[in-house]
Amino acid sequence: MLYQTANPHGGDLFGHTVNLDFSVNTNPLGTPESVMQAVVESAGRLCQYPDPGCRELTAALAAREGVPVEAILCGCGAAELIYAYCGVIGKGGALLAVPTFSEYEAALEAAGLKAAHFHLRKEDGFAVTAEFLEELRQTSCQTVFLCNPNNPTGMLIEPGLLAEICSICKQRGIRLFLDECFLELSDGGREASMAEMLSSFPGLFILKAFTKSYGMAGLRLGYCLCKEEKLLAAMSRRAQPWNVSLPAQFAGVAALKENSFLEKARTLIQEERPKMATNLEKIGFSVYPSQGNYLLFKSRIPLFLPLLERGILIRDCGNYVGLGEGFYRVAVKQPWENQKLLEALREVSAPASVNVKIDF
Repeated sequence: MLYQTANPHGGDLFGHTVNLDFSVNTNPLGTPESVMQAVVESAGRLCQYPDPGCRELTAALAAREGVPVEAILCGCGAAELIYAYCGVIGKGGALLAVPTFSEYEAALEAAGLKAAHFHLRKEDGFAVTAEFLEELRQTSCQTVFLCNPNNPTGMLIEPGLLAEICSICKQRGIRLFLDECFLELSDGGREASMAEMLSSFPGLFILKAFTKSYGMAGLRLGYCLCKEEKLLAAMSRRAQPWNVSLPAQFAGVAALKENSFLEKARTLIQEERPKMATNLEKIGFSVYPSQGNYLLFKSRIPLFLPLLERGILIRDCGNYVGLGEGFYRVAVKQPWENQKLLEALREVSAPASVNVKIDF
């Protein structure tokens, strides 16, 4: 738990009165019924310890991802795996393309490692471009962290460019930590994963989670894919044996059967995201391109507290390196929820947007 420390992330529904949470980017359809039922069924076995080897879950993941079970390590959410990874990679520093998920740097600092920043350009929509390749060719860092799609922008790295990044890292002996936690809800879908490169690039580490795709944030279940078994073994030694709870293991096995659930969610996101972006721009915000289930935008006026007073929680991105005051991120949710957010934003932004018509 956080001890005498402010929560740097979204989703804090316990310290506020919140009716609509746009601060976290979980599946807009919520949690599959089969997953909730699996959790209920697991209640009858709570007197026993969970499987420390997550055997049924890793077998299901291996079949889903097309990798051997030896290439999979499960954790209590993706965050635990980030900290375990940073704790075993050794010295040499890490290169982060910012803005990006703040927990990478927090985990590096906890491990006594330094982070170098490559600043993505606002003019490029904070997308990773070919300029990053030159940085890779020159960096003295031994590890690179990338998020695909990136958080908080929702932008995917162009496949050819990502393949070239992998190639340079492999040639230079640089580890590549690739976070794909949002990938299955993005326009690229699971097909955009770099998992097929694991065999040819042992230094590639892919992070995934059930959190966003299946609406399982409260269960804390993440996993990673890597062919470097010594690395995974070292990470495992940094966690206690029963770190993945029995309900989480049951839920994970059930979730992996829910392919149609993900397809339905992606369709909804692809329909709602452009409508949200258009309406945000009509209200007067600067909206950045996204291929994920969330949108980054810039506001001239403060939004967090005025919306919170109306029971709506959004992600203030002021603590992201490379962004700062005025940047916000909102999830793409169900149409009626999106409309309520937009109406509240129009109200908060009045009088400039009082006559703006929200089109849904």
